[in-house]
Amino acid sequence: MILSAMAIIFILGYVVIALEHPLKINKSATALLLGTTLWLIWFKYQASPAGEALATHHLFETFGDLAQIVFFLMAAMTIVAIIETNDGFSIITSRIKTTDARSLMWIISSISFCLSAVLDNLTTAIVMMTLCRKLVSNTKERLFFAGLIIIAANVGGAWSPIGDVTTTMLWMGGQISALGIIKAAFLPSLACNLVPLIILSFVIKGKIKPEIEPEIVEANKPTNFEKNLLFFAGICGFLMVPVVKTFFHVPPYLAVLFVLGILWFLVEFLRRRHPHQNVPRLNLYHILKKVDLASILFFAGILLAVGCLSATGQLGAMATFLSDHISDTYLITIAIGIFSAIVDNVPLVGAIMKMYPIEATSEIFRQDGLFWGFASYCAGTGGNLLVIGSAAGIAAMGIDKNLTFGWYFKRITPLAFFGYVSGAIVFLLINGTF
Repeated sequence: MILSAMAIIFILGYVVIALEHPLKINKSATALLLGTTLWLIWFKYQASPAGEALATHHLFETFGDLAQIVFFLMAAMTIVAIIETNDGFSIITSRIKTTDARSLMWIISSISFCLSAVLDNLTTAIVMMTLCRKLVSNTKERLFFAGLIIIAANVGGAWSPIGDVTTTMLWMGGQISALGIIKAAFLPSLACNLVPLIILSFVIKGKIKPEIEPEIVEANKPTNFEKNLLFFAGICGFLMVPVVKTFFHVPPYLAVLFVLGILWFLVEFLRRRHPHQNVPRLNLYHILKKVDLASILFFAGILLAVGCLSATGQLGAMATFLSDHISDTYLITIAIGIFSAIVDNVPLVGAIMKMYPIEATSEIFRQDGLFWGFASYCAGTGGNLLVIGSAAGIAAMGIDKNLTFGWYFKRITPLAFFGYVSGAIVFLLINGTF
């Protein structure tokens, strides 16, 4: 009874988030209230000290996962804010000369797709959304670019062992190898990215006007040395995150905090060049004011809610229900990919890793078997179906306040669905499953 009530509250919370603009209730407030309410209910109805101890254990586990992502998000957004405040992104925007909407869409989408395979979907979304905001001044047009960035960021990570949390889980668990996932998921991921891009190429036409930059006071204007140093240090630092993670065997958030420490040190070094001036762009306390705390709290609320459903066994029960009622494992994987747009794909992938152990004698369930490659693709790209279905989408909402659940659902979700199905068909065709 209690579990059913929690599931209903979860659904109602998502509805309120979706209706943020008509209800005029900030989505961060709803998400935070939703996540904490579910945990309060579960703790209240623990009938024994043992039950309370178990709930506390799961809460600590959830907070561990939540803290990793929140600290990663805070560090990445701060790095981007340092570069942006010192006009570092003009190094890229000044080199993109095209004003044709179609050409710019292909450029932005391609960069996001490739960058996400090396970084991760969250970092890619933060960097590319910041660039897009400078390249496209028209709000309606920029939202379509935002949709493409979210899709490309998620899809680009689906074919790389370090591009998405779920592919990394499967890679570390031995279900896939680095080369195996690239061979299995690259073409399906490419198809998933191209289909929405091609469709939007017929919708968005004409010329794009870049954002008009505010005039910088000469005394505070960054020198070319400062601009180049902070830009290349930040971008190279982002690229070093997977290297540091792999070499030192540390979580990604520790690697990105290390990069932030280096960049902060450089900012302090540059500030010493202006001993008699107050230069806000080189003051990290001033820069931190640009980090959107509300978006981070929204992320925390969503993760708390999903973590509670996972801890109470409801996500695992859903995966078992699919296994019991759908005989075809590929249909189960497609369904799990779609569900990953509603709940976090990490616990869903964790559930199927437990449900289907690696079998060396099985063509499907051995390492790099068809099932694991398809699971990587579906779990990595299914989050495109809703704007809150992935870390990239949530980060994009935080950067561009005009990007709402409702707008994305009406304009981008159908395109993302066509892409998702197209990629699935490509996977099944090239592997002879049809």
